Amino acid sequence: MMRIDAHQHFWRYAAEAYPWIGDGMPALKRDRLPQDLKPALAAARIDGCIAVQARADEAENAFLLELAAAHPWIVAVVGWIDLFAVDASARLDHWCAHPEFRGVRHLLQDDPDVVATLADPRFNAGIDDIQRRRLVYDVLVRGPAQLATAVPFCARHDRHWLVLDHLGKPVIGATIDPDWHKAIAALGALPHVLCKLSGLVTELATPAIDADAIHRHLDVVLAAFGAERLMFGSDWPVCELRAGYAEVAAIVRDWAGRLSANEQAQLWGGSAARCYGFTA
Repeated sequence: MMRIDAHQHFWRYAAEAYPWIGDGMPALKRDRLPQDLKPALAAARIDGCIAVQARADEAENAFLLELAAAHPWIVAVVGWIDLFAVDASARLDHWCAHPEFRGVRHLLQDDPDVVATLADPRFNAGIDDIQRRRLVYDVLVRGPAQLATAVPFCARHDRHWLVLDHLGKPVIGATIDPDWHKAIAALGALPHVLCKLSGLVTELATPAIDADAIHRHLDVVLAAFGAERLMFGSDWPVCELRAGYAEVAAIVRDWAGRLSANEQAQLWGGSAARCYGFTA
């Protein structure tokens, strides 16, 4: 079975296209392309990856699909669609013609009113369209308050897989936030929701990399979801704001040593293949 990084990004950097890359992020202010990632994947014994959108523009879909066509080890693309648009369904049809287009993500964490977005009939109709087409929707929220609002939304949309990115972006410190823990448990009770072990080092509250704190949070999601609904993701190159690819992979690898061989196979590729619908 292929070992898969289920969450990373590529871009040709232009400041106007990526306004979220701020002045304090010089490591991200340059092109990040497949040839930059492949050596790190090889060193970590990762066979392929899922490329996830990093900007809200359909040009991103075309760019990532072009890369996937040129590099077969990019096994799937999670793109972007304006789910509020009157022609959202037609736009989904257009991108679904590409077999590597396997999911959609909306940057919920940046919405001024996440509750309003999740309640909007147009947005919910868009999610219904996504699931009818057997596409995955990646849920990107930040912190326990946003995560809690996503629980009833995820419960409503149960016709296909949903995937929580970055553990819901808790602040990872010495203690477990009880509100985050409660929301994770509620999401884990929904059998159609999976969780990416991604975006971990950039959510650390400490200036140093605290692998034990990350492991404690991974223990929570393991108890909630089970190993069969977890998948590794590096969040490269964003992870490089705090740690290199090898360190990010090692943090998860060291924690996963407690799992059975079959559980590890699911975490390192099986869950992603089953969810995003590619052959591993």
